[in-house]
Amino acid sequence: KAAFINFISDEEWKSIEPVSSWFGPSSFLMSSMSALFKLSMWIRHGHGYLTENLGIPVWGSYAVFGLATLFLGMVLGLVSEALRAGCDCVT
Repeated sequence: KAAFINFISDEEWKSIEPVSSWFGPSSFLMSSMSALFKLSMWIRHGHGYLTENLGIPVWGSYAVFGLATLFLGMVLGLVSEALRAGCDCVT
């Protein structure tokens, strides 16, 4: 506590470089990191709901999330290819 009070009263904070805009709270990097943390919390709650409320075994929950990951990857790949094919027709 004393070190913090001295840091403020002695104005030592003036000698510290500000955080780069790349690592600022509103930067794309930090917004993406925040989205990943929110996604991990959603997955955690989903796992808890599947195992505790629905009574699905843990391995079943992992299977659900694994299949969802595979399906999402397939859909994103198809969309990516459709967009790429659409761009090839235009040029």
